[in-house]
Amino acid sequence: MKIAVVTGASSGIGREFVLALDREYAFDEIWAVARREERLRALSGECRTKIRPVPLDLSREDAAEKLAEEIKKENASLEMLVNGAGFGQFGEFSSLPIKDQLDEIDLNAKSLTAVTYALLPFMPEGSRIVNIASNSSWQPVPYMAVYAATKAYVMSFSRALGMELRERKIGVTAVAPGWIKTEFFDRAVRDETITYYDRFYTARQVADKAMRDIRKKKEVSILGFPVRMQVRLVKLMPVKFVMSVWCRQQGKNPKK
Repeated sequence: MKIAVVTGASSGIGREFVLALDREYAFDEIWAVARREERLRALSGECRTKIRPVPLDLSREDAAEKLAEEIKKENASLEMLVNGAGFGQFGEFSSLPIKDQLDEIDLNAKSLTAVTYALLPFMPEGSRIVNIASNSSWQPVPYMAVYAATKAYVMSFSRALGMELRERKIGVTAVAPGWIKTEFFDRAVRDETITYYDRFYTARQVADKAMRDIRKKKEVSILGFPVRMQVRLVKLMPVKFVMSVWCRQQGKNPKK
């Protein structure tokens, strides 16, 4: 049985990846992983592919192993793994609850790593891992310090892993979107620390662009010409200058 696994599948980019995989590929099943089971079951009515809801809290230490056990039990071949689970928070590092920020690290980086490690043995030649990074992967981002750091980890990890897996002919794509209007903001926004957003894209646009880039075997998928230009500029400019521009955009003027 050929399957795809999508984490964070109950909403946002993860959900759109389930729908995109259903449109673009022919899997026997798509395993939709998230905590909200009712959201996962609702996907069945929108897809031609059989959706297997996998209600699972990926922040649990044993979550990755439980997922691997289910795949082993079904003797499934994992053709596509999409690590879409994650969340962020806006605010000063010192003002946000430390537990929430450590949870952010655990889900965005630690759980992604654990799931990849646990499921990699079930991935045959020609399969692909898709990790959801961010436009904030490319530079430190004040007032999103922990989130940006976790996404920088995702980008670095994805590129290094892709190089390691070349001999096994397993591809890795990091998806690095800009601002996407999803339920992400319901949790991220606590006050008016972040007020400037240059442009928004939809989660479907991100998923559709990723599908095209996956077929081209690209290592990084970036939606939108303005975002790609921003990434190029950021790589050329001093980090301190980039952070200063960002702070000014948000109405902040940190002391030198």
